[in-house]
Amino acid sequence: MLIGEAPGKEEIKQKKPFVGRAGKLLNQILKKNKISRKKLYITNLIKVKLPNNRKPTEKEIKKWLPKLKREIKKIQPKIIVLLGESATKALLNKKLKKIRGKIIKQDNISYLATYHPSAARFPKIRKAIEKDFRKIKSLNQ
Repeated sequence: MLIGEAPGKEEIKQKKPFVGRAGKLLNQILKKNKISRKKLYITNLIKVKLPNNRKPTEKEIKKWLPKLKREIKKIQPKIIVLLGESATKALLNKKLKKIRGKIIKQDNISYLATYHPSAARFPKIRKAIEKDFRKIKSLNQ
């Protein structure tokens, strides 16, 4: 299971997560690591487009977190990849920079926090995301 922050314009239009620019970068990273997108459940913390693509507020996170937790309970993933600061803070109550790339076990789920795919346009961050996705691949074997 992959969890991002919130849908963008293209995601709202197509009613699918990660189909815009960040989705294209995510697809490249998945392909490089031989991870099939079809085998993943991909969702967002916030279920509506936020004005000007801004970060969600605490109030918005509190509003949408119960819905996300119901999704997690229904899907029962073994691994959850948290894409970005908002998802990491909401589900693990930790800062991304402190736990990025580390496997954290909680409630019989392995969590791995990494940068949001939109940041993969920066080469240094893309390498970090790719390294994290290699860990995901090894967890799932």
